[in-house]
This record gives sequence, structure tokens and C-alpha cells, in this order.
Amino acid sequence: MEFSFDTITLGLIWFVVFLLSTTCHEGAHALVAKLGGDPTASGQITLNPIPHVQREPFGMIVVPIISYVLGGWMMGWASAPYDPLWAYRHPHRAARMALAGPAANFTLMLIGAAAIRIGLALGTFQAPETVNFTRITEAADPSGIGSLLAIFFSVVFMLNLILGAFNLLPVPPLDGNVGITIMMSEEQARKFLDLFRQPGFAMMGLVLAWVLFGRIFSAIWTVALNVLYTGITSYGSF
Repeated sequence: MEFSFDTITLGLIWFVVFLLSTTCHEGAHALVAKLGGDPTASGQITLNPIPHVQREPFGMIVVPIISYVLGGWMMGWASAPYDPLWAYRHPHRAARMALAGPAANFTLMLIGAAAIRIGLALGTFQAPETVNFTRITEAADPSGIGSLLAIFFSVVFMLNLILGAFNLLPVPPLDGNVGITIMMSEEQARKFLDLFRQPGFAMMGLVLAWVLFGRIFSAIWTVALNVLYTGITSYGSF
């Protein structure tokens, strides 16, 4: 990557959105767990990213910066602790805790989508000729602050779509692997989770998730963009 004012500015926007998105994701886990009777992660029920960074500095600082330098977008991870005995006793509560993280990401995605639609209605934004991870929309006047806002809300929309969809895959150690048990009886849920508690399943699950997500995300992205631009006759190609 060639470093310039534009790439550094874009990197700062990515980092702010990444911190916001992961903080909301883990804070939602912690909040729903506490409401369900597990106060283990009470200190992470906050929109302040510092407690989350302190818990996962490598996943929330080092990896995002490296991934941006190498690929032009950010990836990483965070985590919130929970009591495994509580989760075993109350698997449906644990499932709601797991689903809360992706739900927070989809909420942020919808906020980004609403901001884009409002900007389009006001004439601040316009549909781009082509879209990518940082160009879901663009400023009608590229010389003003609208350009930064267009990038910001594009990244909010895109990153949270990725985080929400990826974490819903029903493979360990992703949230979807626990969340899916909400459709089972509690006894079936315990047996299901016992099956996937072996350490090797986590690595296998991550590899499977990476391969699977790469094959299905283009369809998810296409659907999301068509919903975002519903009622707009032309918004370029993707």
C-alpha cells in the first residue's frame, strides 16, 4: 500500500468503525448474558472500546492495522468472557447471548443504510457507478464533508454486514454455532454443544467458515445492495 493523506484518512475511518462495530458486538454479548443471569462480562457492557482492547489488543489493534496495510480493509476480533457452567445450565440463554452480537452488527448496518438513504433523499449522497467495500455511496459534492460521511457510512454498512453474516455461520467457534441451539430443546442443545467442545473443532470450523463465506458472500452482498437501493432506478454495477 502506498501511504498518502487519503490512505491514512481512510485507515482512520476504517479503524473507528471497526472499534465501534466490535465494541457493540461484544457489549451486546455481555449485556444479554447479564440479563440472563451471568455477570461475568459486566465490565464490557460499555460503548467504550478500551476494556475490549485491553482484553484483545492483538485482535483489535495489531491485526486490523496489518490487514488494512496488506489488503485495504480491516479484519480482527474481540471477545467477552462468560461462565461456561451458566451456559451449560441455561443453553437457551446462552444462545440468546450468542445471537446478540450479530444482532448488534445488523443494527449498525441498518443505521448505516438509513443514513445512506437519508443522504440520497437530501441530495448529499448519490449512487456510485460501481461499488466496493468503501464506496457503497458517494458524495454529490466530493469537495465537502459529504465525501468523508459517504465513506464512513459505506464502511459502517459493509463491515457490519460482513461481521453479522460471518458470525451467524453455524460452525464453531462462531456465534451461530451456539445461536442455532435456540431451535433445539435444552437437552438437545447440551448434547450438540458437548459435541463441538473439542479443541480441534474450533480450527476446523474457522477454516470451513472462511471457505464457505467466500462462496456465499457475493450473493449476500448483492441482496443487501438491492434492498438498500430499492426504488432507485439506477445505482451502477457491483
